[in-house]
Amino acid sequence: KIGIDISQIVYEGTGVGERGGRGAPGCRVLPGRPPPPLGRLPRTESANLMAAVKTKRIYEPAKRSDGARVLIMRLWPRGIRKEHVDLWLKELGAPLTLLREYRAGGMKWSDYRKRYLAGLKSPEAQTALNELRKLVARRRVTILCVCHDESRCHRGILKKLLPRDRSV
Repeated sequence: KIGIDISQIVYEGTGVGERGGRGAPGCRVLPGRPPPPLGRLPRTESANLMAAVKTKRIYEPAKRSDGARVLIMRLWPRGIRKEHVDLWLKELGAPLTLLREYRAGGMKWSDYRKRYLAGLKSPEAQTALNELRKLVARRRVTILCVCHDESRCHRGILKKLLPRDRSV
């Protein structure tokens, strides 16, 4: 155990603990360390993009904070009016054969994910993906699907894919 009281540590160049600073007498200064962050850290472009993209089930009620509501399913969900969705990008939905095979238990999640990402390399999917990226650059977006669990749904894969570079 090191005999340093953590409340007595200050960082060089912060004005805290230096002559005339706000620190307590007898504070130690650790050279070469950055000052502690005050408030929130600066956000990276990727983090800003992630904040601009949310996901939810299509059956959850719409909120003002949703921004543009984008449906990413091949088939229109039952009982949902067209007014509840701002944009329908069916090319970003998982192919029906892939969904059926996964839900029947014939495929692991890792295989489903690989095949879904491979399907996004088609020209139609790339066009839809670019349209979604442009929308995300302008405003907040909520990606919608019927799946219960985002961690096992293509909307979760798509949300993680958006901040990366332009290639899939």
